[in-house]
Amino acid sequence: MKKRAKAERIVDQDLLNAIFVLEDEWQKLRDIVDRSVDPLDESRYKLKLSEGLYMFLLKEAKNRKISALRY
Repeated sequence: MKKRAKAERIVDQDLLNAIFVLEDEWQKLRDIVDRSVDPLDESRYKLKLSEGLYMFLLKEAKNRKISALRY
């Protein structure tokens, strides 16, 4: 049982790290697109992709009842 709990904790920490990295990337892309006069379709696509992935990971963290305050 201890191995499983430790493995789950490691996965939870990795999930939180991925959320923080994606949030930063999403914010940077959003700033670039907002400041662009005529953003490229590829930029908009990357923005939507990063936003979708970020939201998916947030939902996964919520389903796993993970809080960043615990870590």
